[in-house]
Amino acid sequence: MLRANEANWDARVPVHLASRFYGLGDDLDPARWFGAFEWDDLGDLRGRDIAHLQCHLGTETLAFAARGARRVVGLDLSGASVAAARDIAERAGADVTYVPGNVYDAEHLLGAGGFDVVYTGKGALCYLPDLTAWAGVVRALLRPGGCLYLVEFHPLLASLGLTPEPGEGTGLRLRGDVVGGRGPLRKDSAHTYTDGPPLSAATENYEWAHGVGEVVTALVGAGLRVSVLREVDALPWPRWPHMTAGEDGWWRLPEDAPRVPLLAALRAERDADRDAAGSGSDG
Repeated sequence: MLRANEANWDARVPVHLASRFYGLGDDLDPARWFGAFEWDDLGDLRGRDIAHLQCHLGTETLAFAARGARRVVGLDLSGASVAAARDIAERAGADVTYVPGNVYDAEHLLGAGGFDVVYTGKGALCYLPDLTAWAGVVRALLRPGGCLYLVEFHPLLASLGLTPEPGEGTGLRLRGDVVGGRGPLRKDSAHTYTDGPPLSAATENYEWAHGVGEVVTALVGAGLRVSVLREVDALPWPRWPHMTAGEDGWWRLPEDAPRVPLLAALRAERDADRDAAGSGSDG
């Protein structure tokens, strides 16, 4: 299933590179994918080493270099994505390293204990079958005192879809699981989440639902301490046609619609004092 996902993301690359969605022209602005709350939660990144897991084209990865990070490394399963990300970074004059590989191999590929921040999200966790193993990898990548910052589509967002019945307007209804447990969901579609032509091959991919509780439990079980958990009612792009853009450029449901979480943001830390005290039995 992961090999099918790798092939699927390789096939998406030329479509995404040419899409209006990513806007990879001369006016590329990596910061547009970030909310102000993200920078508040992350704090000053100057002089810090950052790993971006499942980075795809690296459009968000570039923003960390622009904010003064000492070392920025992106990892992605898709070799075609990594090749494209390297080209985009070179054209932007950004000092970013991109590595191809499975996120479950990240400790070996990127080095244990080498990062102050691990960043991931916005459509990443749904492609991972095992969050317990993922959380262990994240902890292994972090230095004592380092943090994971995860900004992911809220499980409720992934489960909602427009009401299909005529005359129902822009109502949303539950169409998918909000929590996991059913195993992989096989999808076969020639279209991706961006504009552009259909894929010419490798249309099959697999996704896994993960509830917020599953994410938190996996991280706590790996020995990380959750210090921030936000639910955010906005997105950096319009998921549905009736969403409206705010002054911050992010998109929200209309004022008369129920307020529901669309993103979940989480900061989890590898405790320096605890690691020092328990180093004799930490393995």
